[in-house]
Amino acid sequence: MRRSQLALLLPSLLVLAACGTAPEQRTAPAPVVPVVSVAKQAEANLAPASASIVSGRLVLVPDARGVHITGTIGGLQPLQTAAFHVHERGDCSAVDASSAGPHFNPANQPHGRNSAGAHHAGDMDNLRADAQGRVSVDVRLPAVTLGGGAATDIVGRALVVHANADDYRSQPAGNAGARIACGVIRATR
Repeated sequence: MRRSQLALLLPSLLVLAACGTAPEQRTAPAPVVPVVSVAKQAEANLAPASASIVSGRLVLVPDARGVHITGTIGGLQPLQTAAFHVHERGDCSAVDASSAGPHFNPANQPHGRNSAGAHHAGDMDNLRADAQGRVSVDVRLPAVTLGGGAATDIVGRALVVHANADDYRSQPAGNAGARIACGVIRATR
């Protein structure tokens, strides 16, 4: 091939090569759906389960990202680390609180840690009791709502304290052990 032929052919090849390159695909970020609560406040009165003496009272208030849970739980062993979750059903009638069902998981996610990665909507970080077996609860649960009946609504569900720490890995519930306290979340305002 002569240089003159190559000079004529080269621009054509460049045009063809450019046509064969797919344009860069950009995916728009998923829209942020605001978390909206209808109830202004809810409470859960935890009662002992599985022959424990663990009990407490928790107040739930919506905030900008979800729900803020505060209150006190007592009756734990001194310095005990215990798992804490929202469970699917607001039924604490079984002696072992099994009537509360599995963890609240409307998005069908794997079990994990609330503060990192994929997790159930009802997964929360472990509680740590003080030397007297009490916990001052101050937890933020993101992406859930209080009242209104949305898939993310936790009113009418149960808060459960477990005997062991959540390992945040084992499926489907973090190997957290027996349910030692249970309380139904009820809207108060």
